[in-house]
Amino acid sequence: MNEDLERVIEIPEGIEVVINGNDFSVKGNGKETSRNFDIGKVKASVKDGKIILVAKGATRRESKMIGTIWAHLKNMIKGVGEDFVYELEVCNVHFPMNVKVDGDRVVIKSFLGETTERVAKILPNANIDIKGNKITISSSDIEAAGQTAANLEKATRLTGRDRRIFQDGIFITAKPGRVI
Repeated sequence: MNEDLERVIEIPEGIEVVINGNDFSVKGNGKETSRNFDIGKVKASVKDGKIILVAKGATRRESKMIGTIWAHLKNMIKGVGEDFVYELEVCNVHFPMNVKVDGDRVVIKSFLGETTERVAKILPNANIDIKGNKITISSSDIEAAGQTAANLEKATRLTGRDRRIFQDGIFITAKPGRVI
């Protein structure tokens, strides 16, 4: 391949991006996200309200790397502007579940009549709001919000039973940008 690649990201008004070596931080609207990338041969700079990612004589590896960094930076800028929101729903057929937040974890009691508690971890920077059988997870970091939602879904995962009959659990019903 060995060609010169360049990707440009526009920085909206009121958002500040600072690049210090491999560390990227995005600030705005009272929020801040930062991330460390192993950028290799990719050069990153901020000029005239734009982030410029350049790879001279890029191989396939640098091409993939520049695309990945570009996507992460766009998500960081979008997250500082407005939160990423995941919506989940608690579904139970016979035994009512009790779902509550306890510090940095969510405790699920009485899942399918079980006496043991099931626990899902809440990642830092993720906010959980439980109202009845609706759970809303919001965060300026898409990865924290998405992983917290996945942890809740995984905590009530069933194995060894027929999913057509045992339909209890916590399920993601809406992700940022689409409804499932």
